[in-house]
Amino acid sequence: MQKTMTARVIGGIGAAALIGCVNYGFFVTQLTRENQRATQIMLERLEGLRLYNWDQLCYSNMIPSTFTTYYYPAITNGQSRGIPYQGRITIGVPTLNPTASYSDRMRAITVTLFWTNDSGSTRLVHRRSMTTYSARDGVQNYVYNN
Repeated sequence: MQKTMTARVIGGIGAAALIGCVNYGFFVTQLTRENQRATQIMLERLEGLRLYNWDQLCYSNMIPSTFTTYYYPAITNGQSRGIPYQGRITIGVPTLNPTASYSDRMRAITVTLFWTNDSGSTRLVHRRSMTTYSARDGVQNYVYNN
């Protein structure tokens, strides 16, 4: 009788550990997918912004400072589009060496994303950021002038 009870306790502990491992695996997979989607969104925005000419980049209001996109942006017909990603775009003088002679001809473009996901009993807020540089005499002049 005592051996049976001990075996059941050990089996219960093993089952609980296995369930915990499976739940953790699903959590890590979900987090990895969200991070990958955030990277795709930031890269999409930055690659588009790098093709703007200097005047559009610095002196126009063509670039929104904030945006919202979703995990599944193409879903229609009332279906869930998934997690909303709130983004912020900032364009400024590079901070690495602001006194450099070329600093007035360069801009640092940063895209920052925020999103929240439910992880059981807690809500986790995530933040990712990506920066690129654009120069007055950069690739955008080649694209528009040739």
